[in-house]
Amino acid sequence: MKTAEKMIEELPLSCKDAARLALEMSEELGVRAEGLDKRELICLMRRVMRLGVEELARQEHTVSFETAVWASVEARAGRRATTRRDLRHYARRLLRVEGVAARPLRAMSSRECRELLKSAFGGSASAFRKGRAMLHSVFAHGLRQEWCSENPVARVEVPRVQEREIVPLRREEVARLEAAVQLPEHRAMRLSLHLLLYCGLRPQEVARLQARDVQAERGCVVVPGRCSKTGGGRVVPLRKGAALRGARLRIPRNWEARWRRLRRAAGFAAGQWVPDVCRHTFASYHAARFRDLGALQLEMGHRSADLLRSRYLNLPQVEEAKRYWASR
Repeated sequence: MKTAEKMIEELPLSCKDAARLALEMSEELGVRAEGLDKRELICLMRRVMRLGVEELARQEHTVSFETAVWASVEARAGRRATTRRDLRHYARRLLRVEGVAARPLRAMSSRECRELLKSAFGGSASAFRKGRAMLHSVFAHGLRQEWCSENPVARVEVPRVQEREIVPLRREEVARLEAAVQLPEHRAMRLSLHLLLYCGLRPQEVARLQARDVQAERGCVVVPGRCSKTGGGRVVPLRKGAALRGARLRIPRNWEARWRRLRRAAGFAAGQWVPDVCRHTFASYHAARFRDLGALQLEMGHRSADLLRSRYLNLPQVEEAKRYWASR
């Protein structure tokens, strides 16, 4: 059996080094080592060493950044196809940055994450925010898998995005859309236009609705979580339900193409149309007519009324809002 001296000779340590390490460990243990005899102290030191080795192995357990990115994307395989497409898009943009793919996930710092986001999305505050959300989710998944011990993206500042002012449609522009939808080739879009202008639904939400979601007998439309942008459902009243008499209460196929053709028939060129202008129009006329931001918040599916206050300050005149909501 080897003696302690012989074992130390086989290591790049001297007896003096070993004694110094034992003394340092005893000092670190502090009160835990007080009053222990030799045997008890040796047992405690062995336990500390064993736990230290296990912790070192845990800290060294990680994967490459590229592996973590695609594992994070795969973990959300149950999301909608458009969401998965966006995730893959932002994943590829992150991984295009030179040298990042092979980086150990656990070794990446907040500063490195900030520089990565600047390199991948630096030209746009909006893209930076979305890229940051993607990167945050990568580390969140890594934490669950114990590939890292913290989420460094939490310390990366979120840039403020300057909201673009969207002017609501004027009454004459709304009238053009309503006239165009009465044409035989566009009548299948009557319900869709109503939901956009008078219920504030997003175009993507309208396109995903099923016939059972429009409950005219209850005077409402149910927007399920599977349809909404945020994943949360809501119920929106059909305030002008009388205007839907005779309309087919279903969403037609090829919805996006039909919606583009309807806009062209109403005189809106492709470059003139602002995305989400119908939703903005709904909110602006709603706020001007009913003066109830709490109800508007619920109908639009916002978590806070603060967003409404910051976005919808260009309110139409009250009389114009009354005409907008008058039943026809």
